[in-house]
Amino acid sequence: MSPVTRQKQRSQAADFESLWTIDQVSAFLGLPKKTLYQWRHKGYGPRSHRVGKHVRYFPEEVRSWVEAQG
Repeated sequence: MSPVTRQKQRSQAADFESLWTIDQVSAFLGLPKKTLYQWRHKGYGPRSHRVGKHVRYFPEEVRSWVEAQG
C-alpha cells in the first residue's frame, strides 16, 4: 500500500471519528435520546446520518441547527 493511500485512509478514519453518537448529541443538547429519535422520525432536529445500523451526527451540523433555533 502506498503512503498516499495510507494517508487517505487515515484522513477518512479521522472524519468518522468526528461523528457524534446519539448519546453524545443527547448530552450536548440536554435532551433524552427518545426525543432525538422522535425528531428524526418527524424530520425535525439536527440532521442525522445512518452509518450501517447506527445513527450519527456531524458536530458542526448539530451546532448550526442549535444556532438557527435562537
